[in-house]
Amino acid sequence: MVAPVFSPPRFHPGQLVKHRRYGYRGVVVAVDSSCHASDEWYQRNKTQPLRAQPWYHVLVDGGELTTYAAETSLEEDRSGRPVEHPLVPAFFSDFTAGGYVRNNRPWLVE
Repeated sequence: MVAPVFSPPRFHPGQLVKHRRYGYRGVVVAVDSSCHASDEWYQRNKTQPLRAQPWYHVLVDGGELTTYAAETSLEEDRSGRPVEHPLVPAFFSDFTAGGYVRNNRPWLVE
């Protein structure tokens, strides 16, 4: 069996993104080289994007929601507007040049 070849991530922590299908804005807080969610979670996902691509933990603007999105589901958000989310100060030290500066606090998934 040939091991899958993973592409480098297109987005980085602190970058603003927008979901292509659902339209929400957010900021990337962490990146996985492939989908690390359980098979049960993945099967419940309506669109089931390929697991063998970068996946992103995103703080969604305007509430307390966090999402786990595949790279093909996201595009760059060039609005330059900050994200309103209660966890922003926990993971980012500054907002400058249309993006956030990530601190070194680890993103822990339960």
